[in-house]
Amino acid sequence: MSYFDGVPQIQFEGKHSKNPLAFKFYNPDQIVLGKTMREHMRFAVAYWHSFTANGSDPFGAGTAVRGWDQYTGMDLAKARVEACFELLHILNVDYFCFHDRDIAPEGSSLQETNRNLDTIVALIKDNMRASGKKLLWNTANMFTHPRFVHGAATTSNADVFAYAAAQVKKALEHGKELGAENYVFWGGREGYETLLNTDMGLELDNLARFMHMAVDYAKEIGFDAQFLIEPKPKEPSKHQYDFDAATSIAFLQKYDLLRHFKLNIEANHATLAGHTFEHELRVSRLNGALGSIDANQGDMLLGWDTDEFPTDLYSTTLAMYEILQNEGGIGRGGVNFDAKVRRSSFEAIDVVYAHIAGMDAFARGLQVATKLLEDRVLEQAIDSRYASFRSGIGADIVSGKATLSSLEAYALENKPIVNVSGRLELIKSTLNQYILNT
Repeated sequence: MSYFDGVPQIQFEGKHSKNPLAFKFYNPDQIVLGKTMREHMRFAVAYWHSFTANGSDPFGAGTAVRGWDQYTGMDLAKARVEACFELLHILNVDYFCFHDRDIAPEGSSLQETNRNLDTIVALIKDNMRASGKKLLWNTANMFTHPRFVHGAATTSNADVFAYAAAQVKKALEHGKELGAENYVFWGGREGYETLLNTDMGLELDNLARFMHMAVDYAKEIGFDAQFLIEPKPKEPSKHQYDFDAATSIAFLQKYDLLRHFKLNIEANHATLAGHTFEHELRVSRLNGALGSIDANQGDMLLGWDTDEFPTDLYSTTLAMYEILQNEGGIGRGGVNFDAKVRRSSFEAIDVVYAHIAGMDAFARGLQVATKLLEDRVLEQAIDSRYASFRSGIGADIVSGKATLSSLEAYALENKPIVNVSGRLELIKSTLNQYILNT
């Protein structure tokens, strides 16, 4: 059965193509800086948005029309697996990602829930074997069920902490069974509403204990996936412990976890934290912690996680500019489309159109970022701006030779201070030129 009306596999036709079911910029076999576009991006489909989301929002019921929704329970779960691998084939995408509760329904007990998961994981494994598709990462949903009202690893209820641990143990086992290349921790409710009733120290200590338990168990079972934390500043928790890249890195450093974890950076989470996507990528990169990305974008006029498919070429260009400079590029991570179609785009074909748009946007970003790096456009601007630190007193500062006393002596010479323009408008104009003409 086809859930996408027999849509053919999407092919690259070039930027002048008028075919809506064709890539304009993403050519998976094109070599860029010694690697194919496919290798640079390692695109992944997000199971939760593409197969379980129904278009609902806080103010309205679901609008999505999906062929698999004629089923219920485990039959629905099995149909979604079929739809997933059909879409992966259509898009010629190698990877997918899921939360445990995306793929199978909860039962009346943890035992029944685990049996449901085992059944669907076996079905996924069969489809992976037949298709050659791979699991970029899996994770545990520890935020939807009411049991997690106070959090999971940071809960005030020890019984909930134990349940969450059991859930992650099972997820790690399934990750190993399916050959997941990464495992993600997204602290959906790892935060608090008010300090009036919160023991922040205990919660952070418990969160670290939980992470160390996961690291230890992964070693025990031989699961060698890259562990990732995905920062997010708010929603649903008012104050999230993984607010942004810098906060997450500080947590990992404090609790001796940085050697075990990298970060999965999401564009929409970056903007909710008051940062740009490229800011979060650079903070992660400079700290050796950039592991993977969730590709989407937010709506600057809305204050929540809208998870739109990425179409902003400025954002995708500057994101790829950071990724290309990361050691090993995206490495074991990938570009996962943690994105959903708009509520008004309710037909199944819209999911295909959306992924084409996102893949083309990142492919175009790769092309432009490559040209920017080859021509050293931004590097030249930065070198010029910081030229004073390459000689004289500036070189003394950078080398560590300068002291407060030597700097005071230099300042007391009262030489005229001459600042140089940052040329920001010229740089932005040049960036426009590269995006339009590359």
